[in-house]
Amino acid sequence: MSTEPSSDVVLVLTEAALSADDVEHVLDIYRDPDGDGVPDPVAFRLLVPARTDRHLLASIVDHVGSGELRQAWADLTGHRPDPAAATATAAEKLATSLAGLRAAGMPVDGDVTADDPLPALQTAVGAGGIREVVVVTYPHALPDTFHADWASRARDVLHVPVLHLYAGTSEVG
Repeated sequence: MSTEPSSDVVLVLTEAALSADDVEHVLDIYRDPDGDGVPDPVAFRLLVPARTDRHLLASIVDHVGSGELRQAWADLTGHRPDPAAATATAAEKLATSLAGLRAAGMPVDGDVTADDPLPALQTAVGAGGIREVVVVTYPHALPDTFHADWASRARDVLHVPVLHLYAGTSEVG
C-alpha cells in the first residue's frame, strides 16, 4: 500500500496567457479544499486553442462592448487571423501559462489545440485521469448569455466538473 497521496490532473482550457493573478486564482481552488491542512495533490494540463475563427456577431459585440472599435471594424471587414500566426500566438500564451504554473511549483504540461477546443477536451477526459476542467476566458457577452461558451459546451458533454473563471479577475463565469 502506498503512503503517497495520489495525484489528479486538472485540465485547464484558456484563451488567455495566465497572469500571476490567474495562476493564484486557479491554485486557490486546490490549496486545501477539505480543510485538513494538506493541499490537494494535483497536476495541471493546459490547452490553448489557436483561434482562427470566431462567430462574427459575437466577436463584434465583444469588441464594441470593450471599446475595441478597431478590432470590431477588422471583424466586420472580414479580417481573419492567419492560421500560422494564430498557432504562434497560442504557443506564446501556452509558454507563459506553463511558466507561471511551474514558478508556483506545480507539475504541468500542455498543448495548442485546434480552433474548437471541445474535441481536445473530450479526448483528454476520455483518456482518463482528469479530475475536473477549469476554463479561463475573457467575458464574451453573447456566448456567455446564451450558454454557448466553452465551459457551457464542456458541461454538456464531459462527465467531470467544469469551472469557468474570467481571465484577469476572480469572477466565476
